[in-house]
Amino acid sequence: MKLHRPISYLITDGTSRPDTFEHDRRRIADIGRKAVDQRVSMIQLREKGLPTRQLFELAGELAEIVSGSETRLLINDRADIAAASGADGVHMTSRSLRADDVRGAFGNEMLIGVSCHSAIDVELAAERGADFAVFGPVFSTPGKFALGVEALAAACTVRPEFTVLALGGVDASNVEQVLAAGARGAAAIRAMADDRLIRRLRELDGRE
Repeated sequence: MKLHRPISYLITDGTSRPDTFEHDRRRIADIGRKAVDQRVSMIQLREKGLPTRQLFELAGELAEIVSGSETRLLINDRADIAAASGADGVHMTSRSLRADDVRGAFGNEMLIGVSCHSAIDVELAAERGADFAVFGPVFSTPGKFALGVEALAAACTVRPEFTVLALGGVDASNVEQVLAAGARGAAAIRAMADDRLIRRLRELDGRE
């Protein structure tokens, strides 16, 4: 996966619904354009409340927005929509298809991320051909128990060559902790939506 490090991974907030779709698609398209302008590494479209057709329309619109930029688009849990819409890849949850099954069906060009919550999960993701893992929650978030920086460090040492991103409570104030633990970037919903975490990652990038 040829992405500048540290990797920034923006996850959409999942609040879109069929009855608010037209408003939501404009809002998310604006998020996509801003992410491209800020050179965010990846966007995960995670709108599980949308029916297939609306999700496909939104994915196609975002794919056009990121086309030709440094930003890659992944669709949550729907490799079929990712392939059909022109997105770059898919993000699989712990209850999704295995990465090797997705790879076998959709080929080596598809970027595959996997949600992981333990070092064993990360090892399996790497063995099964995923491109990267999103590990968390590292810090406390509403309704979720923190796994901690030590657990993140353990997960990152399982396959040192494999890309692990930190998720869960990561912000501009603590992102250096997760990078020091071995993560190659950070994933976020709320924190990535404001500019501070993105700016901090870009400062640590070394290109600026």
